[in-house]
Amino acid sequence: MILMQLNNLTKSFGADEILANVKLEIKDNDRIAIVGRNGSGKSTLLKIMAGELNYDDGDLFRPKDLTIGYLSQHTSLASEKTIWDEMVEVFHHLTIQEQDLRALEKEMEQASGMSSAHNEKILQDYDKLQQSFHTNGGYTYEADIKAVLSGLHFQDYDYGTPINELSGGQKTRLALGKLLLKKPELLILDEPTNHLDIDTLGWLENYLISYPGAVIIVSHDRYFLDKTVSIVYEISRHITKKYHGSYSKFLEQKALDYEQELKDFEKQQTEMKKMEDFVQRNIARASTTKRAQSRRKQLEKMDKLDKPLGDESSANFSFQINRRSGNDVLKMDNLSFRYEDESEPLFTNAKLNVNRGERIALVGPNGVGKTTLLKLILEKFKPITGTIKLGTNVQIGYYDQEQANLSSSKTVLLELWDDYPTVNEKDIRTVLGNFLFSGDDVLKYVHSLSGGEKARLALAKLMMQKANLLIMDEPTNHLDIDSKEVLEAALIDFPGTIIFVSHDRYFINKLADQVAHMQQDGVTIYLGDYDYYIEKRAEEAEIARLKQVESEKVEQKNEPKKRSHKEEKQLQSERRKQQRRITELEETIEKREGEIAELEEKMTQPEIYQDHEKALELTTKTNELKQDIEHLMEEWATLQED
Repeated sequence: MILMQLNNLTKSFGADEILANVKLEIKDNDRIAIVGRNGSGKSTLLKIMAGELNYDDGDLFRPKDLTIGYLSQHTSLASEKTIWDEMVEVFHHLTIQEQDLRALEKEMEQASGMSSAHNEKILQDYDKLQQSFHTNGGYTYEADIKAVLSGLHFQDYDYGTPINELSGGQKTRLALGKLLLKKPELLILDEPTNHLDIDTLGWLENYLISYPGAVIIVSHDRYFLDKTVSIVYEISRHITKKYHGSYSKFLEQKALDYEQELKDFEKQQTEMKKMEDFVQRNIARASTTKRAQSRRKQLEKMDKLDKPLGDESSANFSFQINRRSGNDVLKMDNLSFRYEDESEPLFTNAKLNVNRGERIALVGPNGVGKTTLLKLILEKFKPITGTIKLGTNVQIGYYDQEQANLSSSKTVLLELWDDYPTVNEKDIRTVLGNFLFSGDDVLKYVHSLSGGEKARLALAKLMMQKANLLIMDEPTNHLDIDSKEVLEAALIDFPGTIIFVSHDRYFINKLADQVAHMQQDGVTIYLGDYDYYIEKRAEEAEIARLKQVESEKVEQKNEPKKRSHKEEKQLQSERRKQQRRITELEETIEKREGEIAELEEKMTQPEIYQDHEKALELTTKTNELKQDIEHLMEEWATLQED
């Protein structure tokens, strides 16, 4: 079933055309990524599909009853409610039904004083409402809420915490959680991976893979896209083109398409040149003029191919070094750190040895102190214990994810030129041009730049330093996918050493030859890329599980030896009593189930179900027996666990 269809959609803001002749189709359970450069119109397109923005021309078709959930880039949950109350609001219809069920049950308890017709109506209403409650998830919605909150890393929070006491990132995660719990038929997500750590990203990927509706995603997280989507629409030069497969498959197919289109264009150009030469040589000769005229007509009727357009302009830069460092770049031993206003250390026993040429990705849960560790290396903070030693000729270049090293009151040109006043203005402009600041762009003030522009300017400053040790904190934040790929290529060719923090798993895979997993009590090194790190962590978790199982088996095996003969006799006696009680319970449950079966058989007899009072009496008796069985089963389950 088609959920939405866009035909020849156009959108402009004033004289600026954003989208032109966009075509897009969404079917049940589609997993679609919309990709393109920053400013290409991705977010605009999502807002149009979500009904939050009008379009200028074209058609948008969708069923009137289609439910749509939309998460914008800057969504934040503004609420005075607690975490739990806000999530339960999604299931308000079920809590109302639950209250109605309890009210009907009270009426059923007072059935003796009512007419048979009224009793019958209550039974019918109760049965109908209970069925609806069950079908709509009335018995599972609380578990669903807890599962989503746990997946978004709220499992350790008091669910009674007011939302207005949370950070901006936490509010954004809750907004995402609330949207997922609503389960609309079409889920539209604009940069859903913002504010998520790597573990949460993995959870969200698995959730979206099994999501019961269609999903449309805009994201700069290429690893995330590879895991979640099977269709890619690229927006380039205001129009869309559809590709089938993952994001990586899209890149491969796009390159192949360009090569084929270029070959077809060049082949046609060669054929046209031959035909034009033939016409020019033969049009004036009486013996060949007819053939020349025929070729000219062929040329006029030919469906001429346009030359395929290559990639739009990309940043172009490389990182060089002033001088080579020694082989030992950095040694960190037994490092611990605590903020002044905290009683407990943020982390302890951090050890890290870095050699020349290594690319080390520092990963770990949010809040464990990864950025703090980088700032300790930079001597911005002081450790409470431990040492950090830099090697010979080590020169550090630092990329700050907060862009604190940029002066908001300066222009782009002066931001770079003031740091390197002896360099010619022409050369400074050339560097900025390589980072896509051209013409009057260099006269913009830093405070007016977008996040992506500030990131490119910070990278330009880093490149000019020519440091041999790059320390980078979330270098791919705010960069579009093309800029990320250029940065990856530049860093792969960098002749120095790199230590970086990143949540971009695709970037880690491309760059890292080691992954340093940081925890509160230390750092563990994995000699490989991100996929290797995940594989080894899974192996470690399985080994730990098997050891735990084996340990429990050994304990159980050794347990009887620790008891005296008297204790063993007493234990055996208790076990026999327990087993007798289990047998007794099983027999009682079986008996009760037989009684229920007899009652239900009776209720199918015409003389019973036509007698409303008798029917109500048997129903009440049946419910009592079922409750009795429930209590017996709880006792039976408890005894089985002991």
